[in-house]
Amino acid sequence: MAEPQISKTFPVKPKQKPKPRTPKQTPESKYWSSFKTKQIPNLISSINSLTFSPAAPHSLAAAHSTSLTLYNPQSLFSQTSKISFNDVVSSASFRSDGRLIAAADLSGLVQVFDVKTRTPLRRLRSHTRPVRFVKFPLHDKLHLVSGGDDAVVKYWDVAGETTICDFLGHKDYVRCGDWSPNDSNMFVTGSYDHTVKLWDVRDKDSSSSVTEVNHGKPVEDVVFLPSGGLIATAGGDSVKIWDLIGGGKLVYSMESHNKTVTSICVGKVGKLSGEEAQQYRILSVALDGYLKVFNYAKMRVTHSMRFPAPLMSVGFSPDCMTRVIGTSNGIIYAGRRKSKEDVESGSDEEVTKYERRLKRLGSRNALGLGPVAEEPRMRVLKPTSFRYFHRGQSEKPSERDYLVMRPKKVKLGEHDRLLKKFRHKEALVSVLGKSKNPENAVAVMEELVSRKKLLKCVSNLDLEELRVLLLFLQKHCTMPRYGRLLMGLTEKVIEMRADDIRASTELKGLIRNIKRAVEEEIRIQLSLQEIQGVISPLLRITGRR
Repeated sequence: MAEPQISKTFPVKPKQKPKPRTPKQTPESKYWSSFKTKQIPNLISSINSLTFSPAAPHSLAAAHSTSLTLYNPQSLFSQTSKISFNDVVSSASFRSDGRLIAAADLSGLVQVFDVKTRTPLRRLRSHTRPVRFVKFPLHDKLHLVSGGDDAVVKYWDVAGETTICDFLGHKDYVRCGDWSPNDSNMFVTGSYDHTVKLWDVRDKDSSSSVTEVNHGKPVEDVVFLPSGGLIATAGGDSVKIWDLIGGGKLVYSMESHNKTVTSICVGKVGKLSGEEAQQYRILSVALDGYLKVFNYAKMRVTHSMRFPAPLMSVGFSPDCMTRVIGTSNGIIYAGRRKSKEDVESGSDEEVTKYERRLKRLGSRNALGLGPVAEEPRMRVLKPTSFRYFHRGQSEKPSERDYLVMRPKKVKLGEHDRLLKKFRHKEALVSVLGKSKNPENAVAVMEELVSRKKLLKCVSNLDLEELRVLLLFLQKHCTMPRYGRLLMGLTEKVIEMRADDIRASTELKGLIRNIKRAVEEEIRIQLSLQEIQGVISPLLRITGRR
């Protein structure tokens, strides 16, 4: 009688091991990781400020020690110019056209320079204490605002080198400020008195602000978000988002840093397509050495990066190509993405062997009648050659091609072939004797359980095959992954083959070994339960804190 066959084969597979809970890298994480980081070292001291020019090519200005250094991001951050000061430079800001740059130092002086010639054009001196920030408006070329340790915010007329108005609302050091992207008359300032104030330069009352919010910690930095109705403040270990149009309502508080957040800026995911295209993010750096990217549309951190030193400043270029981070030990970590122009220029440099051979021969032939421009001839394959029968196999399909996939042949093991023929006992003996992987043996046993044939196979085993089964149970019955199946099988084997075990001295020894392994496992589990009883109250107390 012919043996029954199964129409389609499904190989017996062991159960998959649990995978670790490692988060999958998202497209946005790949975007931020695409910035290839390069170090700009030897800048003497802490990087107090990093700012980009609004105009192309978006030069970078780094304030460190008593110097203000300008870099060109397109030429791998080569230094273009350096401006020296008499005191430590604390802040810098480009004008909207990128031709002028204002810088403040700890002597209380604010200076305006021509970017190309580095010539000081204006010297604005009115602060009595160190100046901590200076800022040009986005749509105004004639004014700027500054604030410092004298708790005074000054609104300047740059052309006349005079103060138009002094804002006296803060009670402690003024550390930061930013202009509204929609209105050149509105700006915000942050202070160590925990408050952030919104000012209007048209309001003649210098002591009253339009809106005030309390961050709860000394404010280190504040920025307007691109919509103009929201601001982000950094202080302590948190970054908070406030709704100014709603009267200063707190929208969200991000508390993912472990130490003081020193600087924040707004960056854009500069993709051409996709869900994340043209969306803004808040970049924050802190003394814990972490850079965090915060998606304030979904209110979650989308990317995090660790650096080996405390971070003091962060900047992001308007063209979404450059990201810079300043540290406390005088190193700038500058990351730049490859643009399409960079890729094309790189591919142009790679010439073929034929082109290089033509260059070596020269641009003219022996008679001087013009350049040699012969194209290489295509090699014709003959039907007698080996390559003729394999032509086209390395061709890649185009976008419009319909692929017809060749079905993969399923490779079966010996136990799978025996199960396919319903030879259950032989399949069990085969996997126990030849397979070194216990997962395959357990998988065959589970298949036999589903077919209700495992106990019948055990009852039909001879003494040698029974010895192999007991040896397998001795090694693996106490493993947690297989314990539920193998412990029950061990009890059934002892119960069904008790007479054979009593008659064989070798089988008795295997049973004694199984008993010792089970007793040892029980002792281990009891000791683990005692340890768990000691640790559990401690974990509860820690969770309450």
